Amino acid sequence: MKLTGGQAVVRSLIKEGVDTVFGLPGVQNDWLYNAFYDYKDEIKVIHTRHEQGAGYMALGYNLASGKVGVCNIVPGPGFLNSSAALATAWGLNAKVLSLVGQIPMKAQGKGRGVLHEIPDQLAIQRQLTKWANRATSPADVPNILSQAFHQLHNGRPRPVGVEVSMDVLAKEEEIDFSNYMRATTVRNRIDEEYIDKAAQLIAKAKNPLIFVSGGAMEASEEVLQLAEYLQAPVFSYRTGKGIVSSRHYLSFPVPAAHDLWEEVDVVIGIGSHVRMPLSKWGVDEKLTYISINIDETAHNRIIEPTLSITADAAQATQALLEFLPKYGSAHPSRKQEMIAFRKSWNEKTAYLEPQSSILNIIRAELPDDGILVDELTQVGFASRIVYDAYQPRTYLCTGHMGTLGWGFQTALGAKVAKPDVPVISVAGDGGFMFGIQELATAVQQKIGVIVLLFNNNRYGNVREMQENLYGNRVIATDLHNPDFVKMAHAFGANGVRVNNFEDMRKAIQDAKGESLPTIIEVPIGNGLPSTNRFKALAKVR
Repeated sequence: MKLTGGQAVVRSLIKEGVDTVFGLPGVQNDWLYNAFYDYKDEIKVIHTRHEQGAGYMALGYNLASGKVGVCNIVPGPGFLNSSAALATAWGLNAKVLSLVGQIPMKAQGKGRGVLHEIPDQLAIQRQLTKWANRATSPADVPNILSQAFHQLHNGRPRPVGVEVSMDVLAKEEEIDFSNYMRATTVRNRIDEEYIDKAAQLIAKAKNPLIFVSGGAMEASEEVLQLAEYLQAPVFSYRTGKGIVSSRHYLSFPVPAAHDLWEEVDVVIGIGSHVRMPLSKWGVDEKLTYISINIDETAHNRIIEPTLSITADAAQATQALLEFLPKYGSAHPSRKQEMIAFRKSWNEKTAYLEPQSSILNIIRAELPDDGILVDELTQVGFASRIVYDAYQPRTYLCTGHMGTLGWGFQTALGAKVAKPDVPVISVAGDGGFMFGIQELATAVQQKIGVIVLLFNNNRYGNVREMQENLYGNRVIATDLHNPDFVKMAHAFGANGVRVNNFEDMRKAIQDAKGESLPTIIEVPIGNGLPSTNRFKALAKVR
C-alpha cells in the first residue's frame, strides 16, 4: 500500500504493540502527527509541555510496566532538551525509544542554519543509546523500527534511537507490511559447564550472599527460590527493590550487608555490579565472586570475578537451581537468625527521622502494587534503605545518574502505565520546580499522581554541605518559591498544605482515586520535626 513515511512509522509502532507515545509536535514532525491523527483509535499521544517531560514520562512508563516507553521530539534543541531523560534511561537499563525528527536530508551536514539544525544529531544520540539509526526513505522505516525493537528486547536493555527527517515523513511510497515480524526476545543457550562450576562453588559456601539490581527485575521468582534454597540473604541495590519482597526474612538493602561482609565466602551478583561492597568494603583471595549478567562487558567492572555467566538473569538462576541438588541439599532455615539481623539493622537506621515516619505513612497508604518514585531529596535518600517494596517495579529511582527533577515527570509516565494503582512522587521544592510545567499536562490528561512536596525554600542538600563541610560558605542555595497550594489550584490541580503526620496521612488518603494530580505541600520546620538533613545525607549516601 502507498503510505507516507509518518504513516509507516505509526503502523510500525502499532505492530510492535505500542499504544501510547509521549511527545511534542513541531514542524519537522508535522507528517508524523498527521499519521497519529490517522490512527488515533489505535495509538494515543500524550503531549507534554517540555521535551524533557516527554522523555521522563516515557522512562516512567517503562520502569513501572516493563513495556517500551516511546518519546517523540523535534530535532536540535528539542532532542537536546530530552537528553537528560535519555541519559537516565541509559543508566537505568530502560527500554525507551527516542523517536526524533530531523531537518530535510538534502540540508543535513551543510551548516546553513536551517531551523533546529545541530551538528550530527545522530552521533549525539548514539552516545546516549545502545543503538541508533536513521530511516532514509518511507520504505526503509519498517526495517529500521524492527531493528530498533529487536535491540530493545535483546541483550542488555537500554534505550535506542530512531531519526526520521521531515521529508521522509512526508514522502509517499509503496510499503509492504505483510512480512513484518514483531520483535521477540531470543535467549541464547547457556553454557551448562559454567552453570555446573557455579553450582559446585556455591554448594561449598557456608556464608553466601546474593546481590541484585535492576538486571534481575524479571527474575523475581527465580532469585527468591535460590535464596530460599541457600538460605542466603538477598541485598537489593535501590534499582532492584521489590525483586524479593521486603516482607521476606531474607530481603535487605545493600548497606545492611556490611555487617556480614567479613564472614562472606561466596558472593552471587545477579544483574548487578555489586559496586559498593566490592569497591568499598575490601576483598581477599578467599572470596568467591560469581557474576550473572546479560552484558558480557559488565562482569569485571569492579573486580575480576571467579566465574562469569553471561545470560539472562531468570534463565541462569533457574539453571543454577536445577544443578545445585547434584552437590548438596537445601540449607536449613536461618529465619530466626535473619529476623534478629533485621532487628539490629532497624535499630541502626532508627536515627533517620522524620524520614522513616514519613515513609512508613506512605507505605501504609500504598497497596502492595502502589508505586513510589524517589527524588534527590532527603526523604528520597532515606527511602533507598528504609522503604519497603513488596513487588518489582513499585519503587522507581534514578540509580547512579542522580537526575534532580526527574521524579514528578517520571511519576506521570508511571501512572499512565499503571492507571489503576496509586503513584506517589516525593520531591523537594528545588527539584519539583524543574518540571512544574508538566502539572498542566497532568491536569489536561487527568493523570492523578500524588506529590509529597517537602519545602524548605532552598537547595537543602547543597546548603547543608556548605554549612557543615565548607565553613558556612553559603551561596546560591536560597530559593524563592510560589505559594504551592495556590499554584496547584491555578493549574486546576488539587493542592493542600499539611503541618503534621496525621494531616499528611489524611491528605494521601483523600488524593487516592483522584483523576487530577494532588500537590501535598509539607513545610519543613513548620510543625514537623527538623529533618536533620546533613546527618542523614552523610550516612545514606
